[in-house]
Amino acid sequence: FAAKNNIGRSFLDGLGIGIGYTLALGVLAAIREVFGSGTFTAPLSHAVPVFGAGFQPFGFMVEAPGAFVCLGLLLCVMNMLGKK
Repeated sequence: FAAKNNIGRSFLDGLGIGIGYTLALGVLAAIREVFGSGTFTAPLSHAVPVFGAGFQPFGFMVEAPGAFVCLGLLLCVMNMLGKK
C-alpha cells in the first residue's frame, strides 16, 4: 500500500493498522485476565473481581499456550459472525 500511495495516506494506513492491532491485543489480554484470574485490573493496580467468590480461575488462560487458545477462539467467533 505504502509504495503506491502518497505519504499522508500511507501514514494514516499505518496509524489505522497500529490502532487496530493495539485494540485486538487489548481485547485478547482482557479476556485472558478475566477468565485466568477472575479479576479485571484497573489502571491504578486495583484488581476488580468480575465473578463471585465461588469462581475457580482457569489458570491455563494466563499461561503462554492459553493465549493461542484464546486467539483461536476469538478468530472462530469472528469468522462465525462474518458469515451472517
